[in-house]
Amino acid sequence: MTFYGVTDLGTYVVGAFGIILLPGPNSLFVLSVATARGIKAGYQGAMGVFVGDTILLVLTALGAASLLRGNPALFMVVKYAGAAYLAWLGVNLVWAAIQKWRSADVPESQAVAETPANLAHPLKRALVISLLNPKAILFLLSFFVQFIDPTYETPAVPFLILSAIVMAFSALYLSALIFAGARLAQLFRARKRLSGALSSAVGGLFLWFGAKLATASL
Repeated sequence: MTFYGVTDLGTYVVGAFGIILLPGPNSLFVLSVATARGIKAGYQGAMGVFVGDTILLVLTALGAASLLRGNPALFMVVKYAGAAYLAWLGVNLVWAAIQKWRSADVPESQAVAETPANLAHPLKRALVISLLNPKAILFLLSFFVQFIDPTYETPAVPFLILSAIVMAFSALYLSALIFAGARLAQLFRARKRLSGALSSAVGGLFLWFGAKLATASL
């Protein structure tokens, strides 16, 4: 029995919720932006994530998953481009961490005026990260499409239902991260070395995400 073309709604809800909670490039970038630049910039990053996820969902509905499965060369291009971008972000975050450690004794009035290059333009950067996010790509390729009844007369309906569920979970999760990041910012302003350590750890995770995407397969 299906629910408007969704084959197993309960299982999808549980699975989507668990997948959203797994750390990924999107959530870590939004948290980093909110911590460094505040709630407004955090929501700009979140908006980039929402736009990117919407594009991926639309592409999935148009058959992008089948296209990538049927064209290994195209998948390789997407895979390595995404891996390179995530690795570049990771290197920038690590470099920013090194700079924070070096400037630990610099007066706060000088440090606050500086915005790390990797956290500038959060909406655009989050959009690119979302489109190249290995977790999102693999989610849409292997998990999302399993819950759509291919015989349902109006395929757009189950796509919209599943998309609305995952986007709602994402909005709630990113909002929690944004406000958590804003609280962390108060602590990090007084402890630059701690902020640098976190930035270095996040950079390392981005490098790991890049490596994971580079070794991903269909």
